[in-house]
Amino acid sequence: MKYSFWLLILTAGIMFTGCVSKKQFTNLETDYNRLQTEHNDLKRNYQEGQLQLAESRTRVSSLEERLAEARKNNEELRAAYVEMQNSLNKSLSQNSQGNVNIAKLVDEINASNRFIQHLVQAKNKSDSLNLVMINNLTRSLTRDEMQDMDIKVLKGVVYISLDDRMLYRSGSYEISDKAGEILSKISKIILDYKDYDVLIEGNTDTDPISRPNIRNNWDLSTLRASSVVQALQNNYGVDPKRLTAAGRGEYNPIASNSTAEGKARNRRTQIIITPKLDQFMDLIDQAPESSLDNK
Repeated sequence: MKYSFWLLILTAGIMFTGCVSKKQFTNLETDYNRLQTEHNDLKRNYQEGQLQLAESRTRVSSLEERLAEARKNNEELRAAYVEMQNSLNKSLSQNSQGNVNIAKLVDEINASNRFIQHLVQAKNKSDSLNLVMINNLTRSLTRDEMQDMDIKVLKGVVYISLDDRMLYRSGSYEISDKAGEILSKISKIILDYKDYDVLIEGNTDTDPISRPNIRNNWDLSTLRASSVVQALQNNYGVDPKRLTAAGRGEYNPIASNSTAEGKARNRRTQIIITPKLDQFMDLIDQAPESSLDNK
């Protein structure tokens, strides 16, 4: 605007002064061109300044947004710090009680370990005792003779289980002809340990018996046990004072009576050989110490 004003002044001067010299006109024209150039430069600088101002405002706006975001993050960090501090204080306040609980838990674990070790020692001792009894009670038999018997030792008591088909005629309590061979083997065990007590126990399945001289399975199981007792006494010289005949009928099953296989397992006679107390203590002395007993 300033340069336009001066340009108007020069033009007006020329018009009022009338004719001017050529030199003056050239000078005026030169001044006009210079002023026009400066005016264009100023206009260009102004535009560039406006552009730079707009860019600066954009950068300022971006910086303000970043500052606001940084402040928000700072507040979140402060809140997280407060929460962590509260959690730490709570943990520290509970530390004393936690130490007490841990100490109690350690004591309980140690007590459980001692109890488990005691059970293992007792189990090993019992296994060793059972092995001694089996070895002692079967030392009169050969390997082949032992194949016809199911011999187990539980808590110091020997159980010899025999399928009824090995001893009796079908549906009867009378000893069969082939029973002599198996009873001869059993008598070797009984006679080898003459001071042991012997219980002969009969067992049946649930099928009812229908014979004039046998009322029920109680009778059948007891009569079968009595037949074995008398055979051991009369045929193999076992002292009857050591023998007891008992029947448990169908009330001591070892398998389900709903199948033929289960019934066959339940129809059995057990010969139970029990040492007296002093003999039992002797067996305990013979049982080898377990590895845990020596620790």
